[in-house]
Amino acid sequence: MNTEFRHEETDEIIPPARQGFYFPAEWHPHVATWLSWPHTEASWTRERQELMFPAYLEFIKTIARSEQVCINAHNETVMQTARMRLLMAGADMERITLLPHATNDSWCRDHGPAFLINPDRKSRMIVNWGYNAWGGKYPPFDRDDLIPGAIANYRGLPYVTPGIIMEGGSVEFNGAGTVLTSRACLLNQNRNAHLTQDKIERYLRDFYGVQQVLWVEEGIVGDDTDGHIDDTVRFVNEDTVVAAYEPNKSDDNYPFLQEIHHELKSMRLLNGKPLNIIELPMPDPVYSEGQRLPASYANFYISNGHVLVPTFRCAKDQLALDILTQCFPGREVVGIDSTEIIWGLGSFHCLSQQEPAV
Repeated sequence: MNTEFRHEETDEIIPPARQGFYFPAEWHPHVATWLSWPHTEASWTRERQELMFPAYLEFIKTIARSEQVCINAHNETVMQTARMRLLMAGADMERITLLPHATNDSWCRDHGPAFLINPDRKSRMIVNWGYNAWGGKYPPFDRDDLIPGAIANYRGLPYVTPGIIMEGGSVEFNGAGTVLTSRACLLNQNRNAHLTQDKIERYLRDFYGVQQVLWVEEGIVGDDTDGHIDDTVRFVNEDTVVAAYEPNKSDDNYPFLQEIHHELKSMRLLNGKPLNIIELPMPDPVYSEGQRLPASYANFYISNGHVLVPTFRCAKDQLALDILTQCFPGREVVGIDSTEIIWGLGSFHCLSQQEPAV
């Protein structure tokens, strides 16, 4: 129930930030990672699913080495299929929980819950943002839109519903009051056409508990989300980002990523310091049936014990892994071939949503 966050007399929502809640950085300790099991042809055809499942299962197995994995499974048939595949892959089933939560698609970063924490009160809550499949591109999405509430009920956590569209892949946090996002996505008319940039910033502050919003302009070519930040810029600590970089001037991504680097260089954090910017190479272009796919090493996922990085069968894979290994000295950096997964227009970060501990 969300009554804890409404004023007793006016019934108005009390913003979580005023209650001391905030969205922590991804490297904050996790209770679990949440996923939504692929079961329709919304992102991968049946043939493509068979090709992507080995990498997807390896992703789950690796996360389960250091934390629980909770999986939304559409129905009993999907749950049985998932259990069989996981067992055959040798996954640690004691660390995996399958839940009967109906879904339309698999991108839990965007339709899953945003977990907030309040360390002083040793409490947590969920923000139930609206979800419309990236501007209504891929209906139906009604079941995905209900997932945050279902997980709140499962965990017995209070939740609040701001009433606007917001996707987890569109925002990147340093855990110290700053969020990075893109105008191409959050200001797109297919999300919240009635909101100005100032009003969206107010929602970010009130419901994510941040004090500063930093904007870049664009995303990468092939990204059907209209420019999610998790394909271009990621925090690796409170004042350092890795930023996707393309040195080839003839590459379609070159002007967009150059502009992002210029924007990042002009930014200052709440403490007045500039960002430390580490260049993360882009992989060689990946195509499917003439379509360029949004392949990016920046779409990695940070679990309790690992950093899981998409690789793309190219010479730059090892360089990207080496760079990220330097960024995360306390975690094992693991590359997993995402060549088949990226056909669905997303990778490991898009598929997952962390549940932080208090």
